[in-house]
Amino acid sequence: MEISDAELVARAIAGSEPAYGELVRRYERPLFSLILRLVRDAAQAEDLAQDVFIKAIRALQSYDPSRKFSSWLFKIAHNTTIDHLRRRGLDTEPLESGEDDDFGPLRSIADTTIAGPADELERRELGEALDRAVGALRPEYREVMLLRFRENMAYEEIAEITGLPLGTVKTHIHRARKEMAEILSAMGYGR
Repeated sequence: MEISDAELVARAIAGSEPAYGELVRRYERPLFSLILRLVRDAAQAEDLAQDVFIKAIRALQSYDPSRKFSSWLFKIAHNTTIDHLRRRGLDTEPLESGEDDDFGPLRSIADTTIAGPADELERRELGEALDRAVGALRPEYREVMLLRFRENMAYEEIAEITGLPLGTVKTHIHRARKEMAEILSAMGYGR
């Protein structure tokens, strides 16, 4: 039986290094992936993810176990990443991503049970097109899309993490979907 996040936090607060290690193990990949999609630089994403975990361990006493630990942690990640982007001046990101980019936010749509190579190629190309479309979004749109569709978070959780009103979260997701549809249409999809 897996130990709950709240129990791990309680153990970590009591000084258990294995408990903290398990929290890091559970969240390091999704946290890194989200940050990477926002800053578009693996080295910066790694540094920011480490900063987030350091901030989290220092603030564990403030965690409210009646709430989801993941939302609390992603809120720290959101604030840390937004601060970084503000300091950096919110550089725009190129439409094309790096060739070694294997952290695509929508890669989970790929079905590895596809029968033929042509279907597999088509599916991979669509995944790459979706990655480029997500990468072309404004950072605030990209973040809500990743939280919603990569991390499967509810609108309310996204609002809590980002500090945006619920209506703004819904608007950002709606506008991001519309922009992605336009981008994908320009690439020849959806015709």
